Amino acid sequence: MEDKRKSQQDSDKEIVFSKAIKAGKRIYYLDVKKNRKDEMFIAITESKKIVNGEGEDAQISFEKHKIFLYKEDFEKFTSGLNQTIQYIVDAQGPIVPHYNEKEQEEIPEDTKDKDNNDELNFDKIKIEI
Repeated sequence: MEDKRKSQQDSDKEIVFSKAIKAGKRIYYLDVKKNRKDEMFIAITESKKIVNGEGEDAQISFEKHKIFLYKEDFEKFTSGLNQTIQYIVDAQGPIVPHYNEKEQEEIPEDTKDKDNNDELNFDKIKIEI
């Protein structure tokens, strides 16, 4: 039991940068971590709130999924992600975000379409590798 707590503390220490993205019932965490060789990688965690029951009997839990993205895969991953997003935009039209006004304030202005503030402009999103 002590080993499990120690390994949890060790894994917390290796986070060197973290960004949380709130999206409805989900939160995406982008954590930059270091391995034992001081090499950095990205841990992407999706956390979804699950409510079982109603009222005072409601039980809240979180379902989490993780992927690890390593530096040597950044270029292929971002290329594949951009192609996948573009396919959906081409097939189903512009992306209309479903966040509330408070969450909208957190989105940088340069990612909003100037003609229609409800749609994201992916031409202005740049990922440097």
